[in-house]
Amino acid sequence: MLDALSLDLTPVVAEQPDPLIFATVSGAHLYGFPSRDSDIDLRGAHLLPAGDLLGLREPEETRSRMWDRDDVEMDLVTHDLRKFVRLMLNRNGYVLEQLLSPLVVHTTEAHEELIALAPGVLTSHHAHHYRGFAGTQWRLFEKATELKPLLYAFRALLTGIHLMRSGEVQAHLPTLPAEVPEAPPYLADLIEAKVAAEHGGYAGPPLDGVREDIEALHAVLDAAQAVSALPEHVSAYDALDEFVVRRRTVGD
Repeated sequence: MLDALSLDLTPVVAEQPDPLIFATVSGAHLYGFPSRDSDIDLRGAHLLPAGDLLGLREPEETRSRMWDRDDVEMDLVTHDLRKFVRLMLNRNGYVLEQLLSPLVVHTTEAHEELIALAPGVLTSHHAHHYRGFAGTQWRLFEKATELKPLLYAFRALLTGIHLMRSGEVQAHLPTLPAEVPEAPPYLADLIEAKVAAEHGGYAGPPLDGVREDIEALHAVLDAAQAVSALPEHVSAYDALDEFVVRRRTVGD
Protein backbone atom coordinates (compact mmCIF):
# COMPACT_ATOMS: atom_id res chain seq x y z
CA MET A 1 0.00 0.00 0.00
CA LEU A 2 1.27 3.49 -0.84
CA ASP A 3 1.95 5.68 2.17
CA ALA A 4 -0.31 8.69 1.73
CA LEU A 5 1.92 10.71 4.04
CA SER A 6 5.05 10.24 1.92
CA LEU A 7 3.68 10.97 -1.54
CA ASP A 8 5.99 12.98 -3.76
CA LEU A 9 3.72 15.17 -5.85
CA THR A 10 6.52 17.35 -7.18
CA PRO A 11 6.07 16.15 -10.80
CA VAL A 12 2.28 16.51 -10.58
CA VAL A 13 2.54 20.02 -9.14
CA ALA A 14 5.00 21.00 -11.88
CA GLU A 15 2.61 19.73 -14.57
CA GLN A 16 -0.35 21.84 -13.44
CA PRO A 17 -1.16 24.67 -15.85
CA ASP A 18 -1.76 27.04 -12.93
CA PRO A 19 -0.29 27.16 -9.42
CA LEU A 20 -1.61 24.73 -6.82
CA ILE A 21 -2.41 26.44 -3.53
CA PHE A 22 -2.60 23.12 -1.72
CA ALA A 23 -3.19 19.41 -2.15
CA THR A 24 -4.14 17.06 0.66
CA VAL A 25 -5.26 13.45 0.99
CA SER A 26 -8.97 12.94 1.54
CA GLY A 27 -11.27 9.90 1.41
CA ALA A 28 -10.62 6.66 3.25
CA HIS A 29 -7.05 7.60 4.18
CA LEU A 30 -8.25 10.77 5.90
CA TYR A 31 -11.17 8.96 7.50
CA GLY A 32 -8.90 6.30 8.97
CA PHE A 33 -9.99 3.14 7.18
CA PRO A 34 -7.99 2.70 3.95
CA SER A 35 -7.75 -0.82 2.62
CA ARG A 36 -4.89 -2.26 0.60
CA ASP A 37 -6.65 -1.45 -2.66
CA SER A 38 -8.12 1.95 -1.71
CA ASP A 39 -7.75 4.77 -4.20
CA ILE A 40 -5.73 7.75 -3.02
CA ASP A 41 -7.96 10.81 -3.23
CA LEU A 42 -6.01 14.06 -3.57
CA ARG A 43 -7.99 17.27 -3.22
CA GLY A 44 -7.04 20.91 -3.29
CA ALA A 45 -7.24 24.34 -4.89
CA HIS A 46 -5.53 26.03 -7.82
CA LEU A 47 -5.24 29.67 -8.81
CA LEU A 48 -6.45 30.81 -12.22
CA PRO A 49 -5.06 34.04 -13.69
CA ALA A 50 -7.45 36.99 -13.48
CA GLY A 51 -7.82 37.07 -17.27
CA ASP A 52 -9.44 33.64 -17.28
CA LEU A 53 -12.25 34.99 -15.11
CA LEU A 54 -12.71 38.26 -16.99
CA GLY A 55 -12.82 36.98 -20.57
CA LEU A 56 -15.65 35.49 -22.60
CA ARG A 57 -14.65 31.84 -22.21
CA GLU A 58 -15.88 29.79 -19.27
CA PRO A 59 -13.03 29.32 -16.80
CA GLU A 60 -11.83 25.84 -15.90
CA GLU A 61 -12.82 26.17 -12.25
CA THR A 62 -12.57 22.44 -11.51
CA ARG A 63 -9.81 20.17 -12.79
CA SER A 64 -9.36 16.46 -12.34
CA ARG A 65 -6.69 13.95 -13.19
CA MET A 66 -6.54 10.20 -12.61
CA TRP A 67 -3.50 7.96 -13.00
CA ASP A 68 -1.98 4.75 -11.65
CA ARG A 69 1.08 4.64 -9.45
CA ASP A 70 2.45 1.30 -8.29
CA ASP A 71 -0.92 -0.27 -9.21
CA VAL A 72 -2.81 2.22 -7.03
CA GLU A 73 -5.29 4.61 -8.57
CA MET A 74 -4.54 8.27 -7.85
CA ASP A 75 -7.30 10.85 -8.19
CA LEU A 76 -6.52 14.57 -8.08
CA VAL A 77 -9.38 17.10 -8.07
CA THR A 78 -8.81 20.82 -7.53
CA HIS A 79 -11.05 23.90 -7.66
CA ASP A 80 -10.06 27.42 -8.51
CA LEU A 81 -9.62 29.43 -5.32
CA ARG A 82 -12.79 31.49 -5.78
CA LYS A 83 -14.92 28.38 -6.29
CA PHE A 84 -13.25 26.62 -3.36
CA VAL A 85 -13.96 29.56 -1.04
CA ARG A 86 -17.55 29.77 -2.25
CA LEU A 87 -17.95 26.10 -1.37
CA MET A 88 -16.51 26.83 2.08
CA LEU A 89 -19.08 29.59 2.53
CA ASN A 90 -21.86 27.22 1.45
CA ARG A 91 -21.70 25.12 4.65
CA ASN A 92 -19.77 22.42 2.83
CA GLY A 93 -18.05 20.22 5.38
CA TYR A 94 -16.39 18.18 2.65
CA VAL A 95 -14.16 21.01 1.41
CA LEU A 96 -13.36 22.03 4.99
CA GLU A 97 -12.13 18.50 5.67
CA GLN A 98 -9.93 18.75 2.57
CA LEU A 99 -8.54 22.12 3.61
CA LEU A 100 -7.86 21.01 7.19
CA SER A 101 -6.64 17.50 6.37
CA PRO A 102 -3.43 16.67 8.28
CA LEU A 103 -2.31 14.58 5.29
CA VAL A 104 -0.65 17.45 3.42
CA VAL A 105 1.23 16.68 0.22
CA HIS A 106 1.61 20.24 -1.10
CA THR A 107 1.21 23.53 0.76
CA THR A 108 1.85 27.24 0.34
CA GLU A 109 1.60 30.42 2.35
CA ALA A 110 -1.88 30.93 0.90
CA HIS A 111 -2.90 27.50 2.18
CA GLU A 112 -1.82 28.42 5.71
CA GLU A 113 -3.72 31.71 5.51
CA LEU A 114 -6.85 29.94 4.30
CA ILE A 115 -6.62 27.47 7.19
CA ALA A 116 -6.45 30.40 9.60
CA LEU A 117 -9.64 31.84 8.10
CA ALA A 118 -11.56 28.52 8.20
CA PRO A 119 -13.02 28.91 11.74
CA GLY A 120 -14.91 31.95 10.48
CA VAL A 121 -17.07 29.85 8.17
CA LEU A 122 -18.14 27.26 10.75
CA THR A 123 -21.80 27.49 11.70
CA SER A 124 -24.41 25.34 13.41
CA HIS A 125 -25.93 24.78 9.97
CA HIS A 126 -23.02 22.51 9.03
CA ALA A 127 -25.04 19.85 10.82
CA HIS A 128 -27.26 19.74 7.71
CA HIS A 129 -24.29 18.73 5.55
CA TYR A 130 -23.36 15.81 7.81
CA ARG A 131 -26.97 14.77 8.35
CA GLY A 132 -27.62 14.68 4.61
CA PHE A 133 -24.40 12.88 3.75
CA ALA A 134 -25.03 10.25 6.41
CA GLY A 135 -28.53 9.69 5.09
CA THR A 136 -27.28 9.17 1.54
CA GLN A 137 -24.62 6.69 2.68
CA TRP A 138 -27.10 4.77 4.83
CA ARG A 139 -29.42 4.34 1.85
CA LEU A 140 -26.49 3.05 -0.20
CA PHE A 141 -25.68 0.59 2.58
CA GLU A 142 -29.27 -0.67 2.75
CA LYS A 143 -29.24 -1.20 -1.01
CA ALA A 144 -25.91 -3.03 -1.30
CA THR A 145 -25.10 -4.08 2.32
CA GLU A 146 -21.48 -3.15 1.63
CA LEU A 147 -19.41 -2.08 4.60
CA LYS A 148 -17.89 1.06 3.07
CA PRO A 149 -21.03 3.27 2.94
CA LEU A 150 -21.96 2.21 6.47
CA LEU A 151 -18.63 3.47 7.78
CA TYR A 152 -19.11 6.67 5.78
CA ALA A 153 -22.51 7.14 7.45
CA PHE A 154 -21.10 6.63 10.94
CA ARG A 155 -18.14 8.89 10.15
CA ALA A 156 -20.38 11.72 8.94
CA LEU A 157 -22.66 11.57 11.98
CA LEU A 158 -19.81 11.47 14.48
CA THR A 159 -17.92 14.25 12.69
CA GLY A 160 -21.06 16.39 12.73
CA ILE A 161 -21.75 15.74 16.42
CA HIS A 162 -18.17 16.52 17.37
CA LEU A 163 -18.22 19.70 15.28
CA MET A 164 -21.44 20.93 16.92
CA ARG A 165 -20.01 20.30 20.38
CA SER A 166 -16.42 21.44 19.97
CA GLY A 167 -16.22 23.65 16.89
CA GLU A 168 -13.50 21.31 15.57
CA VAL A 169 -13.56 19.45 12.24
CA GLN A 170 -12.41 15.91 13.01
CA ALA A 171 -12.81 13.47 10.11
CA HIS A 172 -10.74 10.54 11.46
CA LEU A 173 -13.21 7.82 12.42
CA PRO A 174 -10.93 5.79 14.75
CA THR A 175 -10.39 8.97 16.82
CA LEU A 176 -14.03 10.02 17.06
CA PRO A 177 -15.42 7.43 19.55
CA ALA A 178 -13.16 8.90 22.24
CA GLU A 179 -14.72 12.31 21.48
CA VAL A 180 -18.32 11.13 21.04
CA PRO A 181 -19.23 8.61 23.76
CA GLU A 182 -22.51 7.74 22.01
CA ALA A 183 -20.55 5.96 19.26
CA PRO A 184 -21.38 2.22 19.11
CA PRO A 185 -18.72 -0.09 20.57
CA TYR A 186 -18.41 -2.27 17.45
CA LEU A 187 -16.99 0.48 15.23
CA ALA A 188 -13.41 -0.70 15.73
CA ASP A 189 -14.34 -4.16 14.40
CA LEU A 190 -16.06 -2.62 11.35
CA ILE A 191 -13.00 -0.48 10.63
CA GLU A 192 -10.74 -3.53 10.84
CA ALA A 193 -12.97 -5.39 8.40
CA LYS A 194 -12.97 -2.45 5.95
CA VAL A 195 -9.17 -2.20 6.06
CA ALA A 196 -9.01 -5.89 5.12
CA ALA A 197 -11.30 -5.48 2.07
CA GLU A 198 -12.22 -2.28 0.22
CA HIS A 199 -15.53 -3.61 -1.10
CA GLY A 200 -16.23 -6.26 1.48
CA GLY A 201 -19.76 -7.26 2.38
CA TYR A 202 -21.26 -6.55 5.76
CA ALA A 203 -20.72 -9.17 8.47
CA GLY A 204 -21.26 -7.16 11.65
CA PRO A 205 -24.00 -6.91 14.30
CA PRO A 206 -27.67 -7.51 13.35
CA LEU A 207 -28.91 -4.86 10.96
CA ASP A 208 -31.90 -3.89 13.10
CA GLY A 209 -29.53 -2.89 15.89
CA VAL A 210 -27.25 -0.98 13.52
CA ARG A 211 -30.27 0.88 12.15
CA GLU A 212 -31.26 1.84 15.68
CA ASP A 213 -27.73 3.10 16.35
CA ILE A 214 -27.75 5.22 13.18
CA GLU A 215 -31.13 6.69 14.13
CA ALA A 216 -29.90 7.37 17.65
CA LEU A 217 -26.86 9.24 16.33
CA HIS A 218 -29.14 11.33 14.10
CA ALA A 219 -31.02 12.32 17.26
CA VAL A 220 -27.73 13.11 19.02
CA LEU A 221 -26.71 15.32 16.10
CA ASP A 222 -30.05 17.14 16.22
CA ALA A 223 -29.66 17.75 19.94
CA ALA A 224 -26.03 18.87 19.56
CA GLN A 225 -27.01 21.34 16.86
CA ALA A 226 -29.81 22.77 19.00
CA VAL A 227 -27.40 23.73 21.80
CA SER A 228 -24.25 24.33 19.74
CA ALA A 229 -22.16 27.40 20.51
CA LEU A 230 -21.39 27.75 16.80
CA PRO A 231 -22.97 30.83 15.22
CA GLU A 232 -25.77 30.73 12.69
CA HIS A 233 -23.91 32.85 10.15
CA VAL A 234 -20.35 32.99 8.86
CA SER A 235 -18.12 35.76 10.16
CA ALA A 236 -15.27 35.55 7.65
CA TYR A 237 -17.01 36.55 4.41
CA ASP A 238 -15.29 39.92 4.05
CA ALA A 239 -11.91 38.52 5.07
CA LEU A 240 -12.24 35.69 2.55
CA ASP A 241 -13.31 38.11 -0.18
CA GLU A 242 -10.21 40.22 0.47
CA PHE A 243 -8.08 37.08 0.55
CA VAL A 244 -9.31 35.84 -2.84
CA VAL A 245 -8.79 39.24 -4.49
CA ARG A 246 -5.32 39.64 -3.00
CA ARG A 247 -4.17 36.15 -3.89
CA ARG A 248 -5.45 36.56 -7.44
CA THR A 249 -3.23 39.64 -7.66
CA VAL A 250 -0.06 38.40 -5.97
CA GLY A 251 -0.28 34.65 -6.70
CA ASP A 252 -0.06 31.68 -4.39
